[in-house]
Amino acid sequence: MRSRLIGALAAMLVGLTACTSTTAGTATGPDGQQPANAKITAVPAANAKDVAVSEPVRITVTDGTLTEVKLTSPEGKEVAGKLADDKLSWTNTEPLGYGKSYSYAAKATDANSRTAELKGSFTTVNPDKQVRATINPIDNATVGVGMPISLKFDSPPKDRAAVQKALSVTTSKGEVEGSWGWLSDRQVDWRPKEYWPANITVTVTAKLYGVPYGNGAFGRSDLSTKFTVGRNQVTKINTPDHQMVVYRDGSQVASYPSSNGKDSDPNLNTPNGTMIIMSKEPIGDFSNPQYGYTNVKKKWSLRISNHGEYIHENEENHANIGKVNSSHGCVNLFEPDAKAFFDSALIGDPVEVTGSQANMPTTSDVNDWLFSWEKWKSMSAIK
Repeated sequence: MRSRLIGALAAMLVGLTACTSTTAGTATGPDGQQPANAKITAVPAANAKDVAVSEPVRITVTDGTLTEVKLTSPEGKEVAGKLADDKLSWTNTEPLGYGKSYSYAAKATDANSRTAELKGSFTTVNPDKQVRATINPIDNATVGVGMPISLKFDSPPKDRAAVQKALSVTTSKGEVEGSWGWLSDRQVDWRPKEYWPANITVTVTAKLYGVPYGNGAFGRSDLSTKFTVGRNQVTKINTPDHQMVVYRDGSQVASYPSSNGKDSDPNLNTPNGTMIIMSKEPIGDFSNPQYGYTNVKKKWSLRISNHGEYIHENEENHANIGKVNSSHGCVNLFEPDAKAFFDSALIGDPVEVTGSQANMPTTSDVNDWLFSWEKWKSMSAIK
């Protein structure tokens, strides 16, 4: 009797198992289709706030491949992006705007052609202030071997290290040793340890858009420039010699008689230091009411500082040129010599002055070469 009851129960259990036949992990969805194994994730996550515009949006999938990704701006425009060759990730190739809400929608399929979807939105950071910057030298310029690279900001960045990390300098002849140095709270320059190698191309990239400067300020836009360093021309003036000597690639190519700043008055010396040709003016205005002369125009003028020093012709001082230092700080040349030097000079050519009683103050706009290399490196925000 007992054995017949057990047999009947066993038969009932066998019949019940045959009716369900459901395998763990393969439950069906409401439409009868099993859910996809593919899992889509997004960075930034849905509903994220204050998203950095400099960080890429990244959509990725596991256990499947992406078939469709759309990132849409508030204006309804699709943001450009690129799907990886393996179809496992997508990133935007177009920068995001400040203070905007973006929506994304992605689809993927798994090995069984089942579809997974992901939708979401996020909002980018909205700066209190966008800081504008400019860069020099400009594109396609040809400059001398002493020319620094200069970035100037319309408002002081608090986080100077963040600025420097966004900057890069490359050349057509490989690495050139150099460093960034902050000359003021609004200006950072790059100069090589020694003069630039001659005849190279320099590319500067400043990825400043989206960089947080601190105090709610961010970089307004990226900058770049590509310029050429020309031949190596260095001008040397030892003021007691009354000669201005020009060297090309280390060899002397010219020597011009000169009258430099008055030796007896340090305030009127042509000061010691390494300057560069800052500007070229076929006719310069040298009026200086402080010293009693106005409407004074001189030809072939080359500025070497904002302290007041130029190299220019001065035929009115003809008798002293090559003999006596009698100027108020400028380097006076005969007109033919001034013209010849003017024609040979590039913006950025170094001018090295020695022999004076006074040194060039570091208040000049272009003073990069007035600092020792160790001092210059200490002016970097990144030690």
